Amino acid sequence: MPGAAHDDHDDGDDDLEVTDPRWWELRRAQNLKPATYTCPLCGRRLQSMTDHVLLFPEGDHSLRRHAHIECVGRAREAGRLPSRSEWKRTQPRRPWFRRSG
Repeated sequence: MPGAAHDDHDDGDDDLEVTDPRWWELRRAQNLKPATYTCPLCGRRLQSMTDHVLLFPEGDHSLRRHAHIECVGRAREAGRLPSRSEWKRTQPRRPWFRRSG
């Protein structure tokens, strides 16, 4: 599960633990610097300068995580990384009241 593993990279952007976000923002990315990260989904390293996915729990960019494209695909298929729109569809609708008059 995202947030369970910590990165080996030391710039501070991936060492925060995330607990049970309701939804995730996902963005495809590529390292443009020679940095190595640890995928929070499998615990293996992401090689520097490779395509991967950035995960933002509930859209919080300060808690971003770097993950393998394949790991994200498997987690999405298993329903473990819902997008905001997917999560919203599972929520009760707010009542809509008509104004009288």
